[in-house]
Amino acid sequence: MDPLAWLYARQGVVTLGLERIRALLARLGHPEEAYPAVLVGGTNGKGSVSRALAAILEEAGLRVGLYTSPHLVRFSERIQVQGSPIAEEKLLALLEEVRSHAEALGASFFEIATATALLHFAREGVEFAVLEVGMGGRLDATNAAEPILSVVTNIGRDHLEVLGPTLKDVAREKAGIFRKGVLALTAARGEGLLALKEEAKARGTPLWVLGEEFRMEGVRALPQGLGFTLRLERTGEARPLKTPLLGPHQAENLALAALAGRLLGASWEAVERGLLRAENPGRLQRLFYGGKELILDGAHNPEGALALEEALRFHGFLPAALVLSFSREKDHAAMAEALRGLGPVVLTRHASPRSQDPRALLPLFPGALVEESPMGALERAFAFAERVVVAGSLYLVGEVLRGLEGLPPEERWQ
Repeated sequence: MDPLAWLYARQGVVTLGLERIRALLARLGHPEEAYPAVLVGGTNGKGSVSRALAAILEEAGLRVGLYTSPHLVRFSERIQVQGSPIAEEKLLALLEEVRSHAEALGASFFEIATATALLHFAREGVEFAVLEVGMGGRLDATNAAEPILSVVTNIGRDHLEVLGPTLKDVAREKAGIFRKGVLALTAARGEGLLALKEEAKARGTPLWVLGEEFRMEGVRALPQGLGFTLRLERTGEARPLKTPLLGPHQAENLALAALAGRLLGASWEAVERGLLRAENPGRLQRLFYGGKELILDGAHNPEGALALEEALRFHGFLPAALVLSFSREKDHAAMAEALRGLGPVVLTRHASPRSQDPRALLPLFPGALVEESPMGALERAFAFAERVVVAGSLYLVGEVLRGLEGLPPEERWQ
């Protein structure tokens, strides 16, 4: 079986725990020990922070490995060095190398993907790795690496069925990436922040909090992105920063990335250059399709849906028609509450077996249309408006991007 097909066949089962990934990395010669790493966890914004921080460190002159998930169009997007996805031939060769060890240990899809990324980074001689945590933190495969800095973006009510049942439980799982004596940063608030502070104290982890040790001020929409000022309370420094990323919520994420970059030795100039070239495909990504505007956003939980609604108003992207597809296990009612009323809605389904039947969502979106095919849904939505927003699932966004490239849908679980 083709190595990538073999890996995809291992989707569908989420197995949390560090025993298998540690054993797998030991068999591979402990590649995770070849370079320092940052772990980036949280409910939303992990990808934005990870990509921006990698760009900042690259601008500081470092050779950087970046591991993110999920991918949108091709698996190779998950594993990057200096902003370039792993070459297909290298990916297949590494998977073949990992395969016998993974099978002997019963390693999962995500554990294999993580080990492959860490091995690739060691072989490529990276000087630093930025690792986006998958689910939770304490038992996530990325936590087999020992961070020199940890970041938790925020705490939301996603994956409660695995990490919960309460927000406090989720926060404790996210805090699993904290280490004794190793600084951690967070933009969490409320109950989640209180739990993170408790965990940090218990673990002996110094924790810097957005709104306490550092602040963002003057968040504003720019013609091509976002501007804000980052203020460091301990030093009194204040720096105006710009980014092409969209959405006021990104100011929090980029404040975390900028501070992390500074703490890791990047100059303010490197921070500025990194944020100016920061990209995060599938998150308020603007494209043009047939001369009309298309906005793709992977908002897949209530917090993400609220951030999307706020961003569309903040940047003046309404009116618009919406193409939506949700995964079965998500809080559909809360997501609908955020997105309902923004414009005409076409409900569809993505290729993942996790996709909810769009007809089951009709009571949440009175008057919505149903179109089984995402690309067909796109065409129907453009009949209503010159601007269409595709949201509700990163799987849906990836499927639309594949469709725009003329590629067939990809069955996805993870």
